[in-house]
Amino acid sequence: MFYRVSHSILLFMMVLAFAVAAAAQDTSSSVLPKPPSREDYPKTFKETLEKLRIEREKKEYQEMLDRGTEVLKITEELEKGVAQNGRLSETEIAKVASVEKLVKKIRGELGGGDEEDDKEIRADAQKSRLSPKDAIKSLHSATVALMDELKKTTRFSISAAAIQSSNAVLRVAKFLRFTN
Repeated sequence: MFYRVSHSILLFMMVLAFAVAAAAQDTSSSVLPKPPSREDYPKTFKETLEKLRIEREKKEYQEMLDRGTEVLKITEELEKGVAQNGRLSETEIAKVASVEKLVKKIRGELGGGDEEDDKEIRADAQKSRLSPKDAIKSLHSATVALMDELKKTTRFSISAAAIQSSNAVLRVAKFLRFTN
């Protein structure tokens, strides 16, 4: 009996200690100081942050232009390959998929969203009697138009024409994937 009573008292004391500790924790009087706001930073630190932001934006803009150049190069390779073979090989279909992926990144960086309906493109691809050679020429001309629009943009602008050009490239790339 004494054994049970001592355990009960010990259990009661532990619960009481935890309750007191929990009540003592007040969220308004935290031990950690509040982080400083952006206005509290020194002027040189703010300037450094701004320079880093500008450099990052310049780098992202240059990467977008590099992606556009890469897409143009790939479509030129595709045009040469289809001119020789008259059809798309497995490696060329993979290149079309990489064009699609790169152009989606470009469109996203331009501020465009994903609004294409694959079902419509698939149905158009099944109805169309467009040859792979003509489709690749269309892809290349759409890519050239995209690059022209990208060169007109700055890192400060959003170009609706460039977004439309990227959508045109994506439509043709998806068309090519679905026809093969």
